[in-house]
Amino acid sequence: MPDYQTGFGNHFSTEAIPGALPIGRNSPQRPAFGLYAEQLSGTAFTAPRHENRRSWLYRLRPSAAHPAFTRYQGAKQFAPGLSKEPLAPNRLRWGPLEIEDADWLDSLTTMVVAGDGPKSQAGVAMHIYRAEKDMVDRAFVSADGELLILPEMGALTLYTELGRIDVKPGEIALIPRGVRFRVILPEGKARGYVAENHGVPFRLPDLGPIGSNGLANPRDFETPVAWFEDREGDFELVQKFLGKLWTTNLGRSPMDVVAWHGNYAPWKYDLARFNTIGTVSFDHPDPSIFTVLTSPSDVPGTANVDFVIFPPRWMVAEDTFRPPWFHRNTMSECMGLISGAYDAKADGFVPGALSLHNQMSGHGPDVASWKGASEAELKPHKIEGTMAFMIESRWVFTPTDQALATSALDEDYDQVWSGFPKARLPD
Repeated sequence: MPDYQTGFGNHFSTEAIPGALPIGRNSPQRPAFGLYAEQLSGTAFTAPRHENRRSWLYRLRPSAAHPAFTRYQGAKQFAPGLSKEPLAPNRLRWGPLEIEDADWLDSLTTMVVAGDGPKSQAGVAMHIYRAEKDMVDRAFVSADGELLILPEMGALTLYTELGRIDVKPGEIALIPRGVRFRVILPEGKARGYVAENHGVPFRLPDLGPIGSNGLANPRDFETPVAWFEDREGDFELVQKFLGKLWTTNLGRSPMDVVAWHGNYAPWKYDLARFNTIGTVSFDHPDPSIFTVLTSPSDVPGTANVDFVIFPPRWMVAEDTFRPPWFHRNTMSECMGLISGAYDAKADGFVPGALSLHNQMSGHGPDVASWKGASEAELKPHKIEGTMAFMIESRWVFTPTDQALATSALDEDYDQVWSGFPKARLPD
């Protein structure tokens, strides 16, 4: 089992071999053991101190030592071009995608993309992985954005430059932009979601009137301690750069960081530790109350990306329609389900599924959910055994051609809102 350090955005210091980490300086003339000092910057050098993210790595060889990149021919469903056809304002839903005879990287399937992407460093892409092979002699790195990984079926072991992370369904992991890693499947098969954030790195949301505690608490985020492998021989590195995939042979494993310090590093988080806040009087609160992470945009209070969850929780509101109400939103919403059922959909939305409600598209509970909630006896009720999430963005999501062509697309999704009775007005 890997060891972890706790705290969100903390400045950590860790070494796999005692004496490998320099004290009192970052780049000594001769680092211990002949290691190479290398800074990994996740923000501009001149970013304000409270937003600046960087780590110093001490490794067996510099990451710059590699041949030229050439185009990668695998992962045909990952990062494809978007349709040139006009985008319809339709609500969309997909069922779970089938497991593929591929590793984590080659199984990645891009479903929807929001914003201008890596060129303008804004927006988010939603991918789904469905793998049954390990990444043994190769690694992946995205120069386009940080990767929020949400397992839905099967655990993952992430071997990263800065340490090892074990993550299972109900937990999430984040790989920062530019960090190299490979994925092992301890249970043989795995499926889940990946949100690739092209904008400002995720941070914890401000709590405002909530006060100093609640939602995702910083102490519950776990960052790995230093771990490295000294492996020579063929080792492929696939890099995502400006939406395209490129490959080179490093001749060694890139997971060769013996020690590191800083605040730019991968982490994991157990969603069960989210401190849910909700109403104890009346009305269903806005879903923003369930925000775990946010990536701000240049418009104050309007997110480039919000990561929101709908976990087990008590429902106690009086004289209140308790599921999410019918609404149209200036933010675009992409939802997935990790376990259980979602309280606004009676059927059709299962673990591994994905739904899309773009800007100003009317949505809400289906007929069965509306009827059940409208007629329910309002006593304290706990929603259990569920974990849904939402990736919400100020940008409109565009489905990929392959997402629109897959048999997993629910052609009858609009029908979940058919059959509502007309309101009865007095004579």
